[in-house]
Amino acid sequence: MMGFDYLFQVIIAGICGLFIGYERKNRMKEAGIRTHFVVAIGASLMMLVSKYGFYDELGKTGIALDPSRIAAQVVSGVGFLGAGMIFMQRHTVKGLTTAAGIWTTAGIGMAIGSGLYVLGIGVTILILIAQILLHRRFSWLTTPKSEHVIIRIIDETDSLENMHKTLKEKGIRIIHFQSEKFRGTSEILLNLTIKLPPDLDFEQLLSLFHNIPYVNAVEVQ
Repeated sequence: MMGFDYLFQVIIAGICGLFIGYERKNRMKEAGIRTHFVVAIGASLMMLVSKYGFYDELGKTGIALDPSRIAAQVVSGVGFLGAGMIFMQRHTVKGLTTAAGIWTTAGIGMAIGSGLYVLGIGVTILILIAQILLHRRFSWLTTPKSEHVIIRIIDETDSLENMHKTLKEKGIRIIHFQSEKFRGTSEILLNLTIKLPPDLDFEQLLSLFHNIPYVNAVEVQ
């Protein structure tokens, strides 16, 4: 019967991972339900093996066991898994929250694998509540966003200067700038990486470019 008790702990850990993964999936993040589920049950399993997998070796001459040895490796091992989800996109670091979520989900699995049900389930609920609250539009939580924009503008006198002035008036900062003039045409291709102020969203950015008379085409990547 003890084996079924262990299996129950793994199942509870998996359910906690499912809830966190479901919240991440709804926000279209890199790691979703399956990843969090597998990480949670895997961490719980390894914690159980670390604690109880070597009972038959206890009492033998010359053998000393440390129940935390495998658990310590889980913490560092899952860290490598999370690091694979962190990448740079348009001069902005992406995936940090997802990586932290994977690492914490492993901790929840380890807690439940240790028999700390209240702690593991409580942290699951805490994470879900925090994600819901912190994704709301609080001004003190809003951070600048970066966008990669390709613009085709008419090659007129002071068109580049006017473009820069318009962006500056809206609090938009140019991080990277590259221009190319089309041969045989009166157009200039601008390749921009811009940083938006917290109060300017994607729709407002498109509307801004749409209202500039010398802009022929805009592509936001």
